[in-house]
Amino acid sequence: MELKWLEDFVTLAETSSFSRAAEARNVTQSAFSRRIKQLEAWLGTTLINRATVPAELTPEGRRFLPVAQDAIRNFYSVRESLQPSGEGRMLRLAALHTLTVTFLPDWLENRFANIRVSLIPDRGGIEANLAALIDGEADFFLTYAHGLVPFHLDWQRFDFLAVGTDRLIPVAAPEVRLRSGVHVPGAGLFERMQSQGAEIPYLSYGYSSFFGVALERLFAGRSGPRRRTVHENTISAGLKTLAMRGAGMCWLPESLIEQELRAGTLVRASASPDWDMELEIRLYRHIHAQNADTRRFWQAAQAPH
Repeated sequence: MELKWLEDFVTLAETSSFSRAAEARNVTQSAFSRRIKQLEAWLGTTLINRATVPAELTPEGRRFLPVAQDAIRNFYSVRESLQPSGEGRMLRLAALHTLTVTFLPDWLENRFANIRVSLIPDRGGIEANLAALIDGEADFFLTYAHGLVPFHLDWQRFDFLAVGTDRLIPVAAPEVRLRSGVHVPGAGLFERMQSQGAEIPYLSYGYSSFFGVALERLFAGRSGPRRRTVHENTISAGLKTLAMRGAGMCWLPESLIEQELRAGTLVRASASPDWDMELEIRLYRHIHAQNADTRRFWQAAQAPH
């Protein structure tokens, strides 16, 4: 039996909907249904009446619900009591790779000088990064946020703080190499290639990372030039290196390329702010999985600075 099965069941009881519960738990509906069945198999009884809409608990499910709720609270309470205190305790922070380079160092130094933090590496995909928080592997998750990429979390169990801002902008080297071998100016490349009906050499984040999902939804909502993906990487720093070599254009966080923009080694590939994406930097936490150290960290993050 796994703790997440109990959390799945409680969420389903609260929503009376497999689809809404799966969304709140940030898993596919098929995976969510499979986990509920695994819980039922472990208990040896049926907890959910699947013949009704909305879904209802069986008598056994109603009896088991307070047991599951108590078990969840007890698990987290015991975990808190077993955590080492003082110098032995390090907070576990999951964070997107770019933020560990641009935002996190100064933020930690300025606000959390006396709090020890262990960093969990970026796992690439949105679901994989969120899973570190949902499954209790991380105390906090530091990420970008944008309206085009909503996080489907159970807001009775998770909350967040807005701790900063950034902007994703289209950039390229002063000269970009096309497939024909011809070099063209990178400034204004986006609109110029669109007016010519030509395709842009595109440095992509793929389809599973936060920026990859955000950009695909941005492209789907408006007209732009055709893109030919010449390289794919979920890490902004990797795309930045290729962009500076003239391999193509890409969208990069402004905080990552401030020096390059000032020096002119990267230029804006579109003059229109319509292709910029305003980003919020958020710190997420599991409300119920808290101890004295995590509460102190959260309070420090909330303090005006």
